[in-house]
Parts: sequence; structure tokens; C-alpha cells
Amino acid sequence: MFEIRIICDPADTDRVNATLSEAFTTGPVRQHPARDGQRTRLYVTADHRPEPEPCPAPEEAYALAPSIISEIGWTARTAADRPFYDESDRDFWLRKAALLDRIALSDEADGSTRDATDLATRAAQRLMELDDAAVICDPRHYVRQQYAHWAKNQ
Repeated sequence: MFEIRIICDPADTDRVNATLSEAFTTGPVRQHPARDGQRTRLYVTADHRPEPEPCPAPEEAYALAPSIISEIGWTARTAADRPFYDESDRDFWLRKAALLDRIALSDEADGSTRDATDLATRAAQRLMELDDAAVICDPRHYVRQQYAHWAKNQ
């Protein structure tokens, strides 16, 4: 943990606070007038953001997953049983994204360039939107990480 002091124009304080919050885990910002009376002093306690967890390899992420055929059946039944299903159903989107990722991995291993990779990426992005994930990583890696956590807790 460390303390940051910034002297800036009062019009820039919101932008400076937002930038610091993006770069660090920050505490409340204390604001005082600068000695010159025209600028503002900002004091903030900050810490480095924790390193993101490494992405598990597909074999590790999907070690506890049912067969692809079984997951296709579950996904189809779940979608059919809920004509007005809640789009925020995280389990559905996680399992669907993981299923599409597994299909895309199989295609990629065979050297195929079908739509599976694009569909897997779009489903992964939907899951990240649903989770409001503030991480910058490959969306399919995010799915693998989240699926591994989910599968261990089932």
C-alpha cells in the first residue's frame, strides 16, 4: 500500500480520480486546496491490483465437464423449456459458452475454420457482459476460468 499526492487543476480532479481507480485499488480521495490557491491537492491511498488468476488449460477447465453431446442436450432442453427464460441466467450462459468453446477447440485441433470459433467468442463475450467482468483477457479464457470454478463447486 502506498500514498499518492497529486497537484492538479480543479477541473481535472474527476478525470484524475477515474484514472487512478482504473490503475490501482484506491481508497477515498482526500481533497485540499494547494498552497497557490489555484490548484487542488489530492491524496489517495492506493495498492496494486491483484494479478489475475492464470487461465486454466482447456483440459483442466473441462476435466469435470459432461460429454459435449450431453451438454448439447442440456442446452437445447433448457432453452426450449424456457421460452421466456431470463437472459441473465448465468449458469445457462456459462454452460453454453463452455460448450461452444469445447466445440471450437475440437474444430481448431482438426484444422477446421468453421463458425464455431466465432460463436464461442460471442457467447464468451455475452457471459463477460452478464458478469460485468472488468478484466482484459481473451473471452474464451475467461469462460474456461469461470467454468473451472463453477464445476468444482457443483
